[in-house]
Amino acid sequence: MIALLASFLISTNAPASELVQSCRTMIPADVELDGRIILRNRKGFSQAEYDYVLTRRSGETDLVLKDASGSKVDFEREGRILGTDVTWSDITLDYLWWDDFSFDEEREAESVHGQTCSVVIMKKGDRTVRVWVDRKTGALMQAEELVSGKPVRRLWGTRIKKFGDRWMANVMEVETLGSGHRTKITVEELR
Repeated sequence: MIALLASFLISTNAPASELVQSCRTMIPADVELDGRIILRNRKGFSQAEYDYVLTRRSGETDLVLKDASGSKVDFEREGRILGTDVTWSDITLDYLWWDDFSFDEEREAESVHGQTCSVVIMKKGDRTVRVWVDRKTGALMQAEELVSGKPVRRLWGTRIKKFGDRWMANVMEVETLGSGHRTKITVEELR
């Protein structure tokens, strides 16, 4: 998930590889997250809710979803999960490990939530994600999935919380642009 505090400050002249590495180091290598995924319409009314447990151990990630009755729900890793706006990439941030990345010079020094960011384009095959990285902390602030150079989905953090000694976004929003709905991801526990 999106961590919001780094152990060092990023130089404003840092190469893209240093910014990406900063984001990677903020994501725990071994972690278990419990939370909720809530699909809401534009008026904020819940349309679907799932509890989740995300486990990352030794480079392997597993996601278990349960419906309101507590029953495990099967889902596909490709595309949106169970009709929500959330994809596997949103939950795992797997695009941070893609090897093809470069600065988006047209968007340099844009701000997200008042933080000046460097903007990096990340590619893998036919997939492209644009990420905003806070210049002061090296934290991932926002991400957009692009299709033919245009944003189709956006992820951003809306609240942070301290879990032990780690600050992380504990509420995130994911929106499929133009869909009329968005999905909230909450992190209730981090172990």
